[in-house]
Amino acid sequence: MPSLTQKEVITRVIEKRTLKNGRRAYRVRWREAGRGSPERMRSFDRHEDAVRFETEMRRRKQLGELATAEPSKVTLDEFAREWWQRYASTELARKTQERYASIWDLHVLPWLGDLQLRQLTPAIVAGFQSELRLAGVGEPTIRKTLALLQAVCRDAITWGRLTSNPVKPIRKRAVVGRRAVRPLLPEAVERLRRELPTNRDAALVSVLAYAGLRPGEALALRWGDLGERTILVERAVSYGEMKSTKTRATRSVRMIAPLKAELAELRMRHGRPDDEQLVFPAHDGNPWHDDDWKNWRRRVFDPAVAKAGFGPRSSLRPAALVRVAADRRGTLDRRRRSTSRPLGHDGTRHLRARLRRARRNRAGLRRGGHPRGACGPGADRTGFRCLEEQQSPAICRAFLEAL
Repeated sequence: MPSLTQKEVITRVIEKRTLKNGRRAYRVRWREAGRGSPERMRSFDRHEDAVRFETEMRRRKQLGELATAEPSKVTLDEFAREWWQRYASTELARKTQERYASIWDLHVLPWLGDLQLRQLTPAIVAGFQSELRLAGVGEPTIRKTLALLQAVCRDAITWGRLTSNPVKPIRKRAVVGRRAVRPLLPEAVERLRRELPTNRDAALVSVLAYAGLRPGEALALRWGDLGERTILVERAVSYGEMKSTKTRATRSVRMIAPLKAELAELRMRHGRPDDEQLVFPAHDGNPWHDDDWKNWRRRVFDPAVAKAGFGPRSSLRPAALVRVAADRRGTLDRRRRSTSRPLGHDGTRHLRARLRRARRNRAGLRRGGHPRGACGPGADRTGFRCLEEQQSPAICRAFLEAL
C-alpha cells in the first residue's frame, strides 16, 4: 500500500475554487467525529493559511481534541436551543424547565442571545450582571440567571464549543435579608384544621405539618406506604404524574400517634381502600394536576387560613407547614444531621443553617422549663415558641407526650 504523503492529504481536504468575481479561494473540509458526523467547511484567500488550518485540525484530532473553530460562531441563542433539546428536555423536571425557560426568555435572551459563544467573556458576563441590577432585578433572580448561564456554558465545554467557562469567575452576591423562619405552633395548626371543610383536607394538613412531607410527596402517598410507626416516602406528584422525590431518595419518617389515628379513621370513612390507592386522590381518583392544587389552595386552604385568624392577606402556604415538623425534630433530636434526613434535606446544610441561627439567638436563649419563658429550644425541649398568655404548659406537655 503506498504511503499517504502530506501532499495527498492536503489535496484531499483542501479545495481550490474560483469565485464569480475571479478571486481564488481555498476551502477546508473536515469532520469532527469521523464518518457520519456533520461536515464542517471554512474558506481562505491564501493557500498557506488553508494548509496551516488543515494541519491544526489534523493535530487536534490526533491528540483527541475536538476541532472547535467553526462551532464557536454559533450564537448563544442557537446553542441554548440545542442544549434544551439534548439535555434540559430529558434530564430536568417539568417545573424546573418552566422556571429555566422563564429566566432565559426574560433576562438572558434579550441581553446576550445574539452574541456568539466565542464572544462571551467574563467581562461581558460581569457587565450583564451589573445591567440586571440596574434594571431592578432581584438578587435571588440574578443568582439563578447566572447559575443557568453557567450550566449552559459548562455543557458547551463538554460538547467542544468552548474552551473555558466565562461565567465561573464571576463573583455572585450572597442573598441576605431573608425573613426569620417562625414555625406554626401545634395549637395554630389545630385551629387551621378545624376550619377546613372535609376530613380529608384536615388530614392532608396534618401530614404536611406533623410528618414533614412536601405537598407533592403527600399527594403521592398510597395506603400501603403507611406503616405501624413510619411513613414511606418514595415518590411525588408533579403535573398529574408520578415521579421520584425532589432529592431522588427514598426515606421513612416517624408517624405520631394522633396522625396515625386520624389516617386510620379517614381510611374507614372511605370504605377501606386497598394499599395501591392514593390517600389523597383528585376528584377523578387520579393524581392531582397543577390546576387541582391551585384550585384547592384558592378555594379551600386560603379561606381556612383567613377564618383561623391568620388574616386575609396571610403569606402562609401549605409548603410552609413542614416547618412545624422541622422545628420539632430539630430540638428533640440531638443528632442534627439525622434531623434533616426524614425531611428529605441534606443534613450538613441543615446543620450549618441551625448553627448560624443559634449564633444570632444566643443572647436571647435561656435554658429551663416553661415558667422561665417561652416554650422554645432548651425549654421542655419541644422546639415550639409558645406565647405564655395564649398557650399553657399543659398543652405543650400534652403535645410532647403525643409525639
